Amino acid sequence: MPDFAFAFLDCEFGGLDPEQHDITEIAVIVTDYRLAELASAEWRIQARPERVTAEAAEMSGYGPERWADAVPLRRALGEFVALLPSGKTVVPAGQNVRMDVAFLERGFKSCEIPYPFDYHVIDLATLFYTWSLVVGEPVVALSLRQAAITAGLIEGPVPHRAMADARLTLDTFRHYVGRLAPRPPSEAAPHPEPAPG
Repeated sequence: MPDFAFAFLDCEFGGLDPEQHDITEIAVIVTDYRLAELASAEWRIQARPERVTAEAAEMSGYGPERWADAVPLRRALGEFVALLPSGKTVVPAGQNVRMDVAFLERGFKSCEIPYPFDYHVIDLATLFYTWSLVVGEPVVALSLRQAAITAGLIEGPVPHRAMADARLTLDTFRHYVGRLAPRPPSEAAPHPEPAPG
């Protein structure tokens, strides 16, 4: 287990299709296998305007003024890789992280940079749902917002900003990991009785 490190990711996109939309923002918080923070960084990406929908731009705050310091995707991904600890198996982690991975896989391939991550992923939604089963508390949604509200970490809406979301995801992940400590069987949530056959 000590050979693992985690990259808590959040990306913002110009839409939901990696083939039609560009990454507009990347944030990462790198942790060791105990979730202790090692490094963090964020980048605004020089996206092609025609590959950013109006809806996505409004949601993430994408626009010429905020993106004046944007960098090419190749530069951001190169700096991203340099941030990762050498000799470790780096696992992508996040909320609905498969979406981020799909865009990043395409980005690394288009920039001809070797993909730096393990093929596994760690997803907050899975941890949140597992916690709900253990404690017997149903969840109304598997979103970052719902997981963080249930954890008591926030009360209102979550702004769609890459680093804010990556940070909230890591904090929420730590919260639920801490709540899944082993308990005596007598304290565990009871199993539902099987339905009569």
